[in-house]
Amino acid sequence: MNGPSLAGLWTRKAGSVASFTRYSPALKSANIVWNDKTLDEWIEDPQHLIAGNQMTFAGIKDARQRADLLAFLKQATQPGASVAQQGGQMGGMGGMGGMMGGGRVPNLKNLDPEERVQAISYCKDTYTITTANGQTRKFWERSLRLKTDGSGDCPEMNAPALIPAGMMGDRADVIFADPSEISAHIAAKC
Repeated sequence: MNGPSLAGLWTRKAGSVASFTRYSPALKSANIVWNDKTLDEWIEDPQHLIAGNQMTFAGIKDARQRADLLAFLKQATQPGASVAQQGGQMGGMGGMGGMMGGGRVPNLKNLDPEERVQAISYCKDTYTITTANGQTRKFWERSLRLKTDGSGDCPEMNAPALIPAGMMGDRADVIFADPSEISAHIAAKC
């Protein structure tokens, strides 16, 4: 659910699954059709194939590993393939989901512009976060945690912090100074 369905992937235009609303502008505007060659290049280095995309995967450099993965995907993504329907079912844990704690607690009063939340909007199943540096990021609703921090290091009132979470950069925490701020900061906007 962090990405679009891969069912029927071969011969589909990149960034075109209508039910997935979190494509990066780079991927949506790419004039690429997925086939053996383009998928091999994507799996090797997503940023090289489509610069500026939001894929957090660094790529697989080993040609044999890519060939094995592509062979599996080609079979698993065909219509009616049972393997494609089983993907992502890891006991509800989403891989390492929720196991990334334990790091140091950042001082949320001294934030860089990319960590200071300016706006939060919500549409269907997606939160869009705009930070003080003018950048926007989209998060699936289950990949964004809304938290509060009442410690001496908490963010200033009305200046929530965006803190990365997880190993792949696809999850984050928005930390508020007080629970009353949460609803006030989220605008329903599609």
